[in-house]
Amino acid sequence: MTEISAKYPRLTTVPGKHRRAEAGHPWIYANEVALDAAAKALDPGTIVSVFEAGGRPLGVASFNLHALVTLRLFDRSPTQRVDRAFLAERMTRALEIREKLFSEPYYRLIHAEADGLPGLIVDRYGSALVCQLNTAGMAALERELLAALEMVLSPDIVVFRNDSPARALEGLESEIRVLKGRLDGALPVRENGCDFLADLSDGQKTGWFFDQRPNRAMVARLAHGARVLDAYTFSGGFGIQAAVAGAESVTLLDRSEGSLALAARAAALNGVGARCRTLRGEVFETLERLHAEGERYDVVILDPPAFVKSKKDLAAGSRGYRKMVRLGAALVSRGGFLFAASCSHNMPVDLFAEAVSQGLRDAHRGARVLYSGGAGPDHPVHPALPESAYLKCQLLALD
Repeated sequence: MTEISAKYPRLTTVPGKHRRAEAGHPWIYANEVALDAAAKALDPGTIVSVFEAGGRPLGVASFNLHALVTLRLFDRSPTQRVDRAFLAERMTRALEIREKLFSEPYYRLIHAEADGLPGLIVDRYGSALVCQLNTAGMAALERELLAALEMVLSPDIVVFRNDSPARALEGLESEIRVLKGRLDGALPVRENGCDFLADLSDGQKTGWFFDQRPNRAMVARLAHGARVLDAYTFSGGFGIQAAVAGAESVTLLDRSEGSLALAARAAALNGVGARCRTLRGEVFETLERLHAEGERYDVVILDPPAFVKSKKDLAAGSRGYRKMVRLGAALVSRGGFLFAASCSHNMPVDLFAEAVSQGLRDAHRGARVLYSGGAGPDHPVHPALPESAYLKCQLLALD
């Protein structure tokens, strides 16, 4: 039997419930763990060594009795120490990959399980880092995490945006803290040769959505001379890049006054303020009003927040995407283009494609799918965890 360090308590899986983890899946669910009194007494976030019922090692993991995903595996060796050196090694590997992919330091540095650090998100904005610690295991490692970040990057600013809904599932409080440096307003972001602004303390998610980077570039290539509508624009990522690529006019639509203010500032930074206008309103209502007013666009972009936040929302969310596509397609000029996306990891790719198809049919529009894709390479996918491929999108040419 494998000798294990006395550092970590030992847990085992229920007989026959180890096969998914043994095959490489990094999660072990509550009904797959043998829970005796000693296990039930462990604090949330405790690092444990995990074995299957027969004694074969499965790895080292963080434990949370109160979460559906009770064990999250860090490493396949049950003797691996999860400390600042371990965290720094995983961060260094992630950094090496990003530095090969991107010439400027603006990207997602750590994408949770896919980068070997379950529950951790780190986005990089030059010398500033924004972190989300979404599991009890990662929250318990806060001090070691900060030390590892210092070892690898020595950032000027570190912000914890611990306001993700995922934390509630782990029994964690919502919070926003500046751990190092200070924030004096929005910070610059460079993407695809354009300049933007990210609010690291009060914007959505970590302040910017790096995942759509390649999709923004693709849509921008269609925008020269076009009238563009960027719905759910947030800070203007799609629309401003379209304007820089030569769009005749761009309408940036969002319900958030703060987001639109950042988008307007970004348009000015890129010298396209005269061709970009902001429009505040609820998107569905505004799309209907624009159609009634006879507005039409050569490119319509639909990049909404998650409609399916849990599996119980799947039916309603599917109807939402269908309606969104119907309303958006009705605004596309003949021969124009429609881009539609979903960031709901609970929305399967095939159901999203079906919702898009149904929305087009409801709008009585013929179309061809030019591209179906997902997030950029700084959002890698764990090969045994399809849930990590959360973003899906379609780019369509409409007849």
